[in-house]
Amino acid sequence: MKLSNFEFELPEELLAKYPADHRDESRLMVLNRKEGTIEHKVFKDVINYFDEGDVLMLNNTKVFPARMFGNKEKTGARIEVFLLRELNAENRLWDVLVDPARKIRIGNKLFFGEDDSLVAEVIDNTTSRGRTLRFLFDGSYEEFREKLLELGQTPLPKEMNREVEPIDEERYQTIFAKNEGAVAAPTAGLHFSKHLLKRLEIKGVDFAEMTLHVGLGTFSDVEVEDLSKHKMDSEQIVIPQNSADMINKAKAEKRRVCAVGTTVMRTIESSVSSNQQLNAYSGWTNKFIFPPHDFSIANAMITNFHPPKSTLLMQAAAFGGYDFVMEAYKEAIKEGYKFSTYGDAMLII
Repeated sequence: MKLSNFEFELPEELLAKYPADHRDESRLMVLNRKEGTIEHKVFKDVINYFDEGDVLMLNNTKVFPARMFGNKEKTGARIEVFLLRELNAENRLWDVLVDPARKIRIGNKLFFGEDDSLVAEVIDNTTSRGRTLRFLFDGSYEEFREKLLELGQTPLPKEMNREVEPIDEERYQTIFAKNEGAVAAPTAGLHFSKHLLKRLEIKGVDFAEMTLHVGLGTFSDVEVEDLSKHKMDSEQIVIPQNSADMINKAKAEKRRVCAVGTTVMRTIESSVSSNQQLNAYSGWTNKFIFPPHDFSIANAMITNFHPPKSTLLMQAAAFGGYDFVMEAYKEAIKEGYKFSTYGDAMLII
């Protein structure tokens, strides 16, 4: 399978800049692989496709406000710093991306906040835009983390091309977000409202939570035509034992086991035993799923509509069938479905 197989023309007006007024009222396209049918619904209709004993697998990662703006010492140049991951809590070392990168060299200091209450020193280069920063802050580790939360902004994807607004603090987070560590939202989960989750629970649907801390690698451009040569960045995952047990039981009982999002699918596909059981796991994954791929656990999937040539589209095509999913995307464009983070959803059964 080649990168060029995932090229298509996406009209700019179909890139969602804002979420639907209500979480569960985005549009929903339902792809039935067995019947070869496509239905057009509203997201809250998803409840009609699940029964008692079925399992929805949810990514409970929580997005932290990873985008900060500082000023370079001496010149005062405004620098965007995107926090990627904490390398060492004690020494306050962080992996970051800086923009514009050409201005930032080892030894430079950056000042944050109106009163310059937080300072960072550049101690290493990691990639063309990547740097390692050591934050200098007088106070406890808890106070330091509070300061990062205070100075950081919701890390909306660049393609939205707008400033962060108050609505984003709530809507760029799933309602089941618990474990802080993602720099991007697991977007399929954004469609679930408290009311919809409650209705599913009353119906007897079970929820199996797990964590994948979404990094920017999920959204990195694929730059090789031969997909087998693309390398994903590693992301941290946790599959608790109780979730693995719940999923394996539902699978044994031939229930519907649905991955809510590409992040969940990558998490479970990273920890499968030789007899096709899901194992509890805590560690890292750089799993890249593209067609053809034999899926071991999930028999249903909820995902958003993704940009051309993205790893997210490749995974959806691997699960739904390349021809069927690309046909559905053509229909989505014709019908005016919204794409990307705040866009509409697809259920593949």
